Amino acid sequence: MATYTVRVTNYFCGAHRLRGYRGDCVEMHGHNYQLTTELSASALDELGMVVDFAYARPIIDRIVNQLDHKFFNEVPPFDKINPTAENISAWLYKQISAELNSDRVRLTSVTLQETPYESVRYSEE
Repeated sequence: MATYTVRVTNYFCGAHRLRGYRGDCVEMHGHNYQLTTELSASALDELGMVVDFAYARPIIDRIVNQLDHKFFNEVPPFDKINPTAENISAWLYKQISAELNSDRVRLTSVTLQETPYESVRYSEE
């Protein structure tokens, strides 16, 4: 079965501190993040698209903007759970999939790049 996957990339900045961490990351510090969202479908819509970027991008932007230029430790749920790249990527996945998943289109993964050298890919497959 064929699968089509489209990617939408966002950039955002934020600061955090990791509670209970032994090392430099226990102190507040920031990152310039890159988020890559992957949406897949096995069939295209009547226009020949997985999803219209003009539809998907504003939804993803709105969700990402909840974190942009914020101190994550003050943004729920990260006021209670550590704002690690893993927890942030899982939260982004759940928020985005709740709005973009349909009978035909599914969010397959998000990849959150914290530095040019480290990233987390989260999926529920």
